[in-house]
Amino acid sequence: MKNKWKTAFFVLLGLVLAGIVTIFILATVPPDGKEQEQTKVQDGEMVGFLIRTNRDDVNKLINHYLQKEVADSPVNYQVQVNDEVELYGTVPFFSRELNMKLTFVPEALENGDLLLKQKSISVGQLRLPVPYVLEFIRKSYKLPRGVEIRSNERQILVHMQQLKLKSDAKIQANTFDLEKDDISFKLLVPVK
Repeated sequence: MKNKWKTAFFVLLGLVLAGIVTIFILATVPPDGKEQEQTKVQDGEMVGFLIRTNRDDVNKLINHYLQKEVADSPVNYQVQVNDEVELYGTVPFFSRELNMKLTFVPEALENGDLLLKQKSISVGQLRLPVPYVLEFIRKSYKLPRGVEIRSNERQILVHMQQLKLKSDAKIQANTFDLEKDDISFKLLVPVK
């Protein structure tokens, strides 16, 4: 009788040990038999997020950004995004201030910058040459970092990644189709 209990004990002990070993092996083998790869992060690496928006939100964002970036400028101006990009401001003319409106057609470039091609201009009832007005704006208005006025080409180039954002994030223009109200950006966030 002693041998039966002894044998039963060792069989039970063997089953328990076999169960523990089986559970340990199953727990340590990766799923689907594949080794898990660790994602390695390089210094300075950026992760991109696609952001879709509309004209109304872009208007709020641009004018909030301008208020912060050019608040101490002696000349007031604002940007309005409608069917085209419109810049409103004033131009000093002798002792008066003349209202000015420039319209631009935006184009998202492959490198993520935004090109604004000048479409029309009105300064009161005066007919002024576009390069002259753009050069006046370049010299007189305080522009945010990353905004380059190319007066002879009648263009404004917005280097999107040079715009000052919080947390060292950067932004790239992806699409800027105002007719379809299809505006998207890529937000690049540093991971280290």
